[in-house]
Amino acid sequence: MAKFLHIADIHLGFDRYDTPERTKDFFRALQTALDRYAIQEAVDFVVIAGDLFEHRNIKPATLNQAQVCLQALQQAHIPVLAIEGNHDNRPFGTPTSWLKYLSEWGLLMLLEPNDPRTSTELLSPWNPQTRSGSYIDLDCGVRVIGSNWYGATAPRAIALLAAAIESLPPGPDHTVLMFHHGLEGQISRYAGALRYTDVLPLKAAGVDYLALGHIHKHYTVEEANNVEESRYERGAYLVDIGPEGIQAELKTDHFQRPILRLEVVAKGQESLDQLIQQVRETVSQGLRALPSRELAPILDLKLTGQVGFDRLDLDTRRLQQQIQAESGALLVLLKYEVEDVAYQTPLLEGQSRVEIEQSIFADLLVAHRDYKARAAELALGLTDLKDRQLAGAEEDTLYQFVATLLGVDLPEGQ
Repeated sequence: MAKFLHIADIHLGFDRYDTPERTKDFFRALQTALDRYAIQEAVDFVVIAGDLFEHRNIKPATLNQAQVCLQALQQAHIPVLAIEGNHDNRPFGTPTSWLKYLSEWGLLMLLEPNDPRTSTELLSPWNPQTRSGSYIDLDCGVRVIGSNWYGATAPRAIALLAAAIESLPPGPDHTVLMFHHGLEGQISRYAGALRYTDVLPLKAAGVDYLALGHIHKHYTVEEANNVEESRYERGAYLVDIGPEGIQAELKTDHFQRPILRLEVVAKGQESLDQLIQQVRETVSQGLRALPSRELAPILDLKLTGQVGFDRLDLDTRRLQQQIQAESGALLVLLKYEVEDVAYQTPLLEGQSRVEIEQSIFADLLVAHRDYKARAAELALGLTDLKDRQLAGAEEDTLYQFVATLLGVDLPEGQ
């Protein structure tokens, strides 16, 4: 019997939205997950399948966050096995990384294949003196193997790893391989995903559990990096290995900041002020529906549809600031994806030039929020205005005609 916690893509030091409180969320998520699912569950070990950090170069505060979490596991006598992901891996030719630093200080074991330029064996056992190695056989009866970040060469790397695993000396009954990559069909718009057939050699080589990461779905402990990822259930896998096989349970009851996703669809009938009010009311209703307001939420707000005014008339930045002040949200992300209302009356065969002209004028007027109610009347007026101008009417006369048509008074002197 063995029990372990599988996490990945923690991304400590995340700073995409330039919000310090949001950056701390990733630390809170990791800390609470490790406490509840590793320490309180008394697991035999923890695996981190890549991207502990958001960046290769991290700030001291980010390193301190990692040390605080790892030291808690160390005090609980829970070993941590880790690999590098694409965010925190060392560039080619660079001898060290922050994960390597943590490994050298005994806070985790960075398991990685050997460099083929310096070793004839791809995989070698963990050496506690040199703090290096590719795999370790744990007392709980599990062999854990590490890998690198391979990117597009992952299928080829899997074939090499499978061959190397088959050639290892006999070990424990169960084998776990950490691999930072995603599988096809797990998330849309993800290029380069592994096919299921790509990983079959690992199964044939004796790998019982493939601890994946990278695409931030299901097997993550982190807070969603991109708000789009909030659609997916996020958590950590608590894995039991027993006589009945391997049972992996997704755990989600740890720190996760609520993300409220809202959409307002404009129908082209609203004025600018009415649309803004509709947005404010939608946000207010969404906030009331949250099960708890203990944590300030992140608002992911989308405006779609059609507007009967120039779409650039809406000051999105000002609206974003206004909503954040009114809602108390930690962060407001506003996506403005509307189109100007476009009307086009179909032209009929045999229409005269005047009739075609009237249709065009009417279409332009109907698309404007202030003039659409009088479109037919004003279209006739525009035709009259054009004829007057072509006939050589004085400019003052034309201005007066427009004022009369619109029902407004001209400023003095005009």
